[in-house]
Amino acid sequence: MQAYERIRRRLETAEDLRSIVRTMKALATVSIRQYEVAVAALEEYARNVDYGLQILLHTRPGAVGEIAGDEAVHRAGAIVFGSDQGLCGAFNERIAAYFLDQHQARRAEARGPVLAVGARIGARLADGGAQPEATLSLPASAALIGSLVEDLLARIDGWRTAGSTDGIRVYFNRPYSGAIFRPTVRTVLPFERARLEALAAEPWRPRALPMAAGDWTSLFTSVVRQYLFVTLCRAAAESLASEHASRRAAMHAAEQNVDDRLLILRGEFHLHRQSSITTELLDIVSGYQVLARRDQTSQRTVSSRPSTGHQDT
Repeated sequence: MQAYERIRRRLETAEDLRSIVRTMKALATVSIRQYEVAVAALEEYARNVDYGLQILLHTRPGAVGEIAGDEAVHRAGAIVFGSDQGLCGAFNERIAAYFLDQHQARRAEARGPVLAVGARIGARLADGGAQPEATLSLPASAALIGSLVEDLLARIDGWRTAGSTDGIRVYFNRPYSGAIFRPTVRTVLPFERARLEALAAEPWRPRALPMAAGDWTSLFTSVVRQYLFVTLCRAAAESLASEHASRRAAMHAAEQNVDDRLLILRGEFHLHRQSSITTELLDIVSGYQVLARRDQTSQRTVSSRPSTGHQDT
């Protein structure tokens, strides 16, 4: 009976665990959808920012050389996106290894400041020898990504004002297919010359080129600000979509493992239950047989007794 009760408790625990895993899997699926929608919206936003940059480049053709310059990045600041929560497979390990490989390959004087987005990635970077200047928390929904990016932009402005960096690189996991993601690095600043030249050479599709009203430098600064904003927003949204896709895959694997364990426990449970029922039936049958033999013995005893009655004469 003790083994039967022990298996029953283990079965109940496994069923509770399966319910938790399925709930987390459903939440991850819902979260993936909202970040996929955010990524699609940001792509349209980025396209409009490119249009604005293209207008400015058409208005001032010689600006490509001024914007891109010929100087290489000597001290790039890094923003690394990870996760605050666990149970997402190798999500943090892969992006941390990807960043640390590049970080450690540079000379010490060429390593710019590092900013971690996500408590777990911050700890892994510190363990790998790249102590983050700060670790920021991830937003709980797509609607809060803008607040995070505003904080990132303020920190980038601080880096550039202090002269501690001459470029910005963003490291994040990017969705590839289903639960598959790939570590990615994107150079945010400075602008790539090839990209600017392509925008300047591309013909303006509508009939007339819009006029740039106002000071060109002020307009360009505003467009660059929007470019930085949308680029960081896309990186954050893609990283969060990858995180939840990885978590959904991990929960799916955990659900299969729990189902396999439940199958084994249910088999053991039914086996012990059937054994218990069989034992009880055998006890009943044995008791019945003892009573039956006792009744037969009593009847034989009564029938073998001599008669003490008197016969009539």
